[in-house]
Amino acid sequence: MASDPDFVQFVADQIDDRCQVTYRKVFGEYVLYSIGKVVALICDDQLFVKPTNAGRSFIGDVVEAPPYPGAKPSFLIQDKIEDGEWLTDLISLTEAELPKPKPKAKKKSKR
Repeated sequence: MASDPDFVQFVADQIDDRCQVTYRKVFGEYVLYSIGKVVALICDDQLFVKPTNAGRSFIGDVVEAPPYPGAKPSFLIQDKIEDGEWLTDLISLTEAELPKPKPKAKKKSKR
């Protein structure tokens, strides 16, 4: 089941501009980026934040679940989606702990 674009927009709107959140549709679901880093997925209208030590400490009683079959568990955020300040802090902490994305390799031309 694909996520509702209105739900994705709602989640993105909860997060403060300092996180520079953007999102992109991928296979019917959505990837959330903060300052160019993948920080979360939205699958089946549920928010899954990448697990980090800082995020685990911040959340406290963590609920983990895979965003889709075969995926590694992520932090499932349910009750705090409407708390913009809390969600912004979580996304900011997560982004800060994640490594910078590797530069994409240039495609070689075929000759």
